Amino acid sequence: MSKPLPLALTLGEPAGIGPDLTLVLWRRRAELDLPAFYVIGDVDFLKRRARALGLDVPFAETTPAQASAVFARALPVKPLGLPITATPGKPDATSAPAAIASIRRAVADVMAGKAAAVVTNPIAKNVLTRAGFAEPGHTEFLGHLAQEATGKSVTPVMMLWSPELAVVPVTIHIPLRQVFSALSTALIVETGRIVARELSARFRIAHPRLAVAGLNPHAGEDGTLGAEDETIVAPAVKQLKAEGIDAVGPLPADTMFHAAARARYDVALCMYHDQALIPIKTLAFDHGVNVTLGLPFVRTSPDHGTAFDIAGSGRGDPSSLAAALKLAARLAANAPALAPA
Repeated sequence: MSKPLPLALTLGEPAGIGPDLTLVLWRRRAELDLPAFYVIGDVDFLKRRARALGLDVPFAETTPAQASAVFARALPVKPLGLPITATPGKPDATSAPAAIASIRRAVADVMAGKAAAVVTNPIAKNVLTRAGFAEPGHTEFLGHLAQEATGKSVTPVMMLWSPELAVVPVTIHIPLRQVFSALSTALIVETGRIVARELSARFRIAHPRLAVAGLNPHAGEDGTLGAEDETIVAPAVKQLKAEGIDAVGPLPADTMFHAAARARYDVALCMYHDQALIPIKTLAFDHGVNVTLGLPFVRTSPDHGTAFDIAGSGRGDPSSLAAALKLAARLAANAPALAPA
């Protein structure tokens, strides 16, 4: 029986915590029963970081096809072909090109059938933006790359998942004042369709239950605290129900996330970024996983940032990246390929 394809792990921001966690997790691969992965980066850079952390890590420059066989004895590295000079906590001119190229290579590998899924280490959006990066974040960039590869329209949906709670922000990386103009019934419906489809196909939940949060306090209080819940959110819930999707709402967001409420749904659709991320980061900060739905491949990521303040110190917690690797392998095994919705 052939081994499963390895996971393509991106380097992330070189000056951030991602390289540290990658090295630590390879050393703990047997203890944590991690799936095989290879990192797309620069061996010399990774060797320097391992020495700085006092970690004994052997490296092997490999192709994706060789990675699974190599994984037990050395950290497989697919050379990026770009020198990286950034030091912990100090991004430099090599940071953005390396981070972007690593993501591109990972997507190309999984689309070519060389890797089972993409797992991304954290990037620093401000570093990329200063270098001319046009996308608001990872999620949008992955959607752009998927559309380039397939020639089909792609709607990437960001889901934060943990055993305790799964949440989806309908609007993502935009200023709060733009949420009102960006939010629409059509966007909520399209998001709900993608979430229901992929919870069924990838997470093997036969009949996913969607709880849809209201936009305004108390879900608008019958229009007295804003009309959007009656005119935008409620029609979306009605349409999702008409399509056979188990959706309820709009629900007051302030009572959706206690234990008894969470037991009544599989995922919460929230109207803006912080409405979704505050509860899950409170409940599962160390082991939450960012999953991008709506792509023709599996992508997961740890649910934390670059942690410049502790990069290179050895104090980073690898729990979220470990959870992201395990979830990526599980989802890819459940549904190796899904066409964009």
